[in-house]
Amino acid sequence: MAEARWDGLRSRDAADREAALDSLRLAVLKASEAVAKAGHEQEQKEGSPGGSAPSAPGPRLNAMLARLLMLSKRCPFRDVREKSQAILGSVQELGIRIPRPLGQGPSRFIPEMEILQMSAEDPQMHALFAESFTTLGHLDNITLIMVFHPQYLESFLKTQHYLLQMDGPLPLHYRHYIGIMAAARHQCSYLVNLHVNYFLNVGGDPKWLNGLENAPQKLQNLGELNKILAHRPWLITKEHIETTEPLCEVEALMEKMKQLQESRDETTASQEEKATRFEKEKRESMLVGCSEDEELAATRDVSRHFEDTSYGYKDFSRHGTHVPTFHVQDYSWEDHGYSLVNRLYPDVGQLIDEKFQIAYNLTYNTMAMHKDVDTSMLRRAIWNYIHCMFGIRYDDYDYGEINQLLDRSFKIYIKTVVCAPERTTSRMYDSFWRQFKHSEKVHVNLLLIEARMQAELLYALRAITRYMT
Repeated sequence: MAEARWDGLRSRDAADREAALDSLRLAVLKASEAVAKAGHEQEQKEGSPGGSAPSAPGPRLNAMLARLLMLSKRCPFRDVREKSQAILGSVQELGIRIPRPLGQGPSRFIPEMEILQMSAEDPQMHALFAESFTTLGHLDNITLIMVFHPQYLESFLKTQHYLLQMDGPLPLHYRHYIGIMAAARHQCSYLVNLHVNYFLNVGGDPKWLNGLENAPQKLQNLGELNKILAHRPWLITKEHIETTEPLCEVEALMEKMKQLQESRDETTASQEEKATRFEKEKRESMLVGCSEDEELAATRDVSRHFEDTSYGYKDFSRHGTHVPTFHVQDYSWEDHGYSLVNRLYPDVGQLIDEKFQIAYNLTYNTMAMHKDVDTSMLRRAIWNYIHCMFGIRYDDYDYGEINQLLDRSFKIYIKTVVCAPERTTSRMYDSFWRQFKHSEKVHVNLLLIEARMQAELLYALRAITRYMT
């Protein structure tokens, strides 16, 4: 099956899409007729009675049918959806078994119909879907979920495109292999498979996928850094940067967020009181455990893509050990990180800065059914709680607000998603903020992933700075 036929479906020109669909239809029906004929001849040879089960397509045809099935459900262009459905119908009439979709949609927590109905009614969402589809050739689950917040999604897609597809210091297959390593660290088989497909499509060596030990040494060197960044970023030092080659770790460390823009003048608590409240909240965060729920979806074994599988998140100040508090005022994005990133990878700093600002400042001034609500205090409490869990302190913030705004069930959800996302379950998702909309819960998750990313990068970029100086 020539790849150009599939690429034609990504065109914004209806005539190009029609030509590609006609070509696909001929190729698929030709392959299906051959399978049906072979099945019929086999039945006659064996003397099987009529009305037998549909013929199973071979791997090549099955892959084409699976792709058409996805297009029939998720392509933003109506002509592609309808003609894909028609092709599948013709194949079915020939007695060929059609693949069934895996899973219940893009999210285990949000009904697919709610997402699709909303996107059909919103022109901005449809435009973003079209842009993503013409760029990638498909709509992934992440895009379908983030579309609840179009402004953020647009920035996210722009940044992803720049980091993963534009010219840069690393070859494309290296970038996607790093993506595989990062996703495998938290056993996210969906993202692993997504980057595996990208890796192979851009010419990556399939042997690397047999295990990290088969990848080039400079990618293997990232294993230790990846492990620590994922679970205990406060342990990153300049020595970790010296085990890796500068160009290699830059790509893995190239995401960072601007520190909070909005800060309120504090007059009710002294600096000593704020420090005491931070330490208290940090200690309490260690008493909040990640979920141990066994309601986990079965996933492909992804452990081959990372080393030391027993290594995971561990509270940083237990059993007599102590990690110095990271004061954001001593190392900030504005004064240090932003310029460092742009020195190492021009323009990426601006893209990341835009993405993180949108995630943090995003608001529709609503909370559940209430309107005209200022949610800045709640957003900052969520953000700072995550950083507190990683030993990062904002000297101008009163950490006494966290316990007033975040209840224990919400803290358990936050800690699980941030520290062990592979353990997140539907029950946990449903248990917090029961009256809130799915879009508001999606926003919470955007805050969690961006706050965690900032925590990792604050430690990593500080280590790079120390190494460079």
